[in-house]
Amino acid sequence: MWWNFVGRTQDDIKQAREEWMSGSRFGEVKGYDGDRLAAPELPSVPLKPRGRVR
Repeated sequence: MWWNFVGRTQDDIKQAREEWMSGSRFGEVKGYDGDRLAAPELPSVPLKPRGRVR
């Protein structure tokens, strides 16, 4: 998990971030009067999986 995105790989996280920023995948919050929050940039180092290893 990174920020509010969950994925099995760093590519999954990257894609989710891109889709969040473009507004193409995630819905909107009805009644919220502000702009969509921008997701932070991905770190420059690889994301490290944590938790159970299969």
